[in-house]
Amino acid sequence: MNTRVLVILSLFAAIGAVLHMVIPPFYQGMKPDMMLIMMFIGILLFPSLKNVTLLSIVTGILSALTTSFPGGQLPNLVDKFITAFVFFGLLLAVKKIAQKVVTATVLTVIGTIVSGTIFLSAALVIVGLPGGAAFTTLFLTVVLPATLFNGAAMIIILPIVQAIFKRSNLITTA
Repeated sequence: MNTRVLVILSLFAAIGAVLHMVIPPFYQGMKPDMMLIMMFIGILLFPSLKNVTLLSIVTGILSALTTSFPGGQLPNLVDKFITAFVFFGLLLAVKKIAQKVVTATVLTVIGTIVSGTIFLSAALVIVGLPGGAAFTTLFLTVVLPATLFNGAAMIIILPIVQAIFKRSNLITTA
């Protein structure tokens, strides 16, 4: 593995962890997961099986450590690992147009829905949902707004990251 790539992926994970910690929960301890956006950007910029595996494990651990969802540690680990590989698979399917902001945003929206569904399903099975809330209620009140939020954030963040990388010659595919 390239040290430069590891450092960049570490920065994405760290930025995601900080954003994950500072965003307040808004319903039953759940909040939009900014860690997902940083994981998705890392996968978009460095799409390899090793990088996806490492990034999914690191973001899962960091998400588990910073979660405000009661008992959300294990569901976060499961969610990030599966979501990263689903996103990677979708990225490989559209590789020719993957660096475009529109494509990245669509992939982010799909990835966020997948992530929310996996997280809620894992939480339901492992620890139960908080306050006796129904899966559908949490999906509609947390996952769908988070999907819109993450899609909008990707539209703003990805071009900035690509411009920085292009100017600093960190990657050639940006």
